[in-house]
Amino acid sequence: MAEAHQAVGFRPSLTSDGAEVELRAPVLREIYLSGLRSWKRHLARFWNDFLTGVFPASPLSWLFLFSAIQLACFLQLDPSLGLMEKIKELLPDWGGQHHRLRGVLAAALFASCLWVALIFTLHVALRLLLSYHGWLLEPHGAMSSPTKTWLALVRIFSGRNPMLFSYQRSLPRQPVPSAQDTVRKYLESVRPILSNEDFDWTSVVAQEFLRLQASLLQWYLRLKSWWASNYVSDWWEEFVYLRSRHSLMVNSNYYLMDFLYVTPTPVQAARAGNAIHALLLYRHRLNRQEIPPTLLMGMRPLCSAQYEKIFNTTRVPGIQKDHIRHLRDSRHVAVFHRGRFFRVGTHSQSGLLSPRALEQQFQRILDDPSPACPQEEHLAALTAAPRDVWAQVRSSLKSQAKDALEAVEGAAFFVSLDSEPAGLSREDPAASLDAYAHALLAGRGHDRWFDKSFTLIVFSDGKLGLSVENSWADCPISGHMWEFTLATECFQLGYSADGHCKGHPDPSLPQPQRLHWDLPEKIHLSISLALRGAKTLSGNVDCHVFPFSHFGKSFIKRCHLSSDSFIQMALQLAHFRDRGQFCLSSESTMTRLFLEGRTETVRSCTREACNFVRAMEDKEKTEPQRRALFRLAVEKHQTLLKAAMSGQGVDRHLFALYVVSQFLHLQSPFLDQVHSERWQLATSQIPVQQIHLFDVHNYPDYVSSGGGFGPADDHGYGVSYIFMGDDTITFHISSKKSSTKTDSHRLGQHIEDALLDIACLFQDGQRPKLRCRGLQEADSGHGCGSLPCHSGGSRAPTTPTNL
Repeated sequence: MAEAHQAVGFRPSLTSDGAEVELRAPVLREIYLSGLRSWKRHLARFWNDFLTGVFPASPLSWLFLFSAIQLACFLQLDPSLGLMEKIKELLPDWGGQHHRLRGVLAAALFASCLWVALIFTLHVALRLLLSYHGWLLEPHGAMSSPTKTWLALVRIFSGRNPMLFSYQRSLPRQPVPSAQDTVRKYLESVRPILSNEDFDWTSVVAQEFLRLQASLLQWYLRLKSWWASNYVSDWWEEFVYLRSRHSLMVNSNYYLMDFLYVTPTPVQAARAGNAIHALLLYRHRLNRQEIPPTLLMGMRPLCSAQYEKIFNTTRVPGIQKDHIRHLRDSRHVAVFHRGRFFRVGTHSQSGLLSPRALEQQFQRILDDPSPACPQEEHLAALTAAPRDVWAQVRSSLKSQAKDALEAVEGAAFFVSLDSEPAGLSREDPAASLDAYAHALLAGRGHDRWFDKSFTLIVFSDGKLGLSVENSWADCPISGHMWEFTLATECFQLGYSADGHCKGHPDPSLPQPQRLHWDLPEKIHLSISLALRGAKTLSGNVDCHVFPFSHFGKSFIKRCHLSSDSFIQMALQLAHFRDRGQFCLSSESTMTRLFLEGRTETVRSCTREACNFVRAMEDKEKTEPQRRALFRLAVEKHQTLLKAAMSGQGVDRHLFALYVVSQFLHLQSPFLDQVHSERWQLATSQIPVQQIHLFDVHNYPDYVSSGGGFGPADDHGYGVSYIFMGDDTITFHISSKKSSTKTDSHRLGQHIEDALLDIACLFQDGQRPKLRCRGLQEADSGHGCGSLPCHSGGSRAPTTPTNL
């Protein structure tokens, strides 16, 4: 293993009989410290798991219960109704002088049993309470008496100061919807996009499915929902992600961007040092479960299971199926720069390296003049190859370059130090953002290790970004980590006046370890072919990013509308203007109200949405008519969104039914039809989950600009959006250049026009005026006017008011 090369102070010296081994004192000290660290981690995990298991109770509650029982015994009362006496009889007889001790032990055992029973009762009660979803279905701003009662009971049973995984034992399991309801909703969703003839045929095969096969398949799903934690999520991970044989690049990864208008420092190594230190601080909090669970309405907990695999995780390729490898700990990161791989330790004997020490290590890599070895520069292109190809090559690579491969796959995460700048530029702001998105999503095809859970990309001008593999978790999880990272490295860690990390270098640190790959000749051709395929795929992706600054969430709220539904209807109008027809449209939403829930699809192209779009294109329709149809479309979308969140969606249920049918070798024309559908408009909102970390009023430019993903269909679009503060919405659009039907920039213009046209309906026919800086005002460069700037970036406020 690569870690073996870092052993210091241990020098084996065997005599001829093999009896002598020389150990120097520093090694014994390091062994002692290593064991101490391990035991500390184990004890911390054990204690955290214990606290999580007894939540919403606490260890002090046991002490209180035991004390109450002892007080009752002192008052000659028996709260156990004779059980303590029976327990005392079962205990060994240590003699008369220990009679009192037997009584105390009996009381302790009775208190423990009663305490465990009470905890179990609390878990069951909380699980029953969390199974109520009536609050989701109520009108916005209104709350019924049952919901108020439910909130009060949840507050009583939820306990205080929960840890990240405290609610896992109390979350309900995702329900299996009825087949009749799912089929009815499906037919309703496809009616606007099918001809009368196709819809009639689909209705016939759907009814045949309900009559002949649905009950059997449903029985298996109900059995699984009773036995497994979640009836769909593990199959979703396996069959959608791990069994896919396509390239991970563009198909199974997404990206997250840095601040849009500011770069805290132009020093590449410094930005890397602060960001990596912040990421490892997040991992430390994650290991100690100090990250509070996400709560809807400040009360309803979401499942936290996906957080477990953020760090130390790699998707390992297989011939037929990949698998996710997760390590409990890793004390290094793998770094790529100019075709070379390095192993950089993140800890010293005293703990996590300081940001300045990490900056020093990365600067050493940047200053290293050694060239890349033959084929090493393009080695990472194999991770962008089809999975079965990469699996075959990896078996050869593992035997020839085991240590280097282990150093990369066993790293906490992957870091790419790019040699080119990125981000918004004043010369060509639109093109620069598009190039920035493309660099994060695909890069050059050989400078990202796509198998890692995420790759941190640091550009030469200090700009940051993430490329995230999707199989291990969904975007809100990595987004939560990214928000913490940006806020911590910018506001808490900060930079000195010259742009470097605060603190002092550590000259005693060893040089970063250069990884050496002994690449056999037989894989050289595979690397070349993988690079060619990666470049072809990368070159075929058309990315477009633009901040829409005419209005934002505050304007939509003043119209008493859902901001997400508002955007979804605008996307329907924009797509219709772009393609001249309606299509299957998906919006990803979460099902983390349930244990191990992941995502569900909201089918946004509804009959109500189509009626609104046609009204907008019909010059004879009046604005009141269009406004009324728009509100109906928004209400319908909200209904579908809430149903999906509460486990009553369509697509995951149909997917699970299809999987069962394949296991049973049952052919269903209906399920085959569903499985063959193509999503020509795939959309997603990037949620802002920790707004308290940012001071959006005083420093509005210090807000994440979201991220994007590739299109789900060769002739379709991938669209994501994020609400940046109250007055800006940033859109990320992707499509394939090979398609003659799509153009990301053209759709972007249609989206902007659609948003303004819809806003006219609520502004007496007047388009909203520009309220906030957009791309047209990017000539100010990086930073905002009130903050001191140096070349290429601006320094973050050192003492923001909210931190």
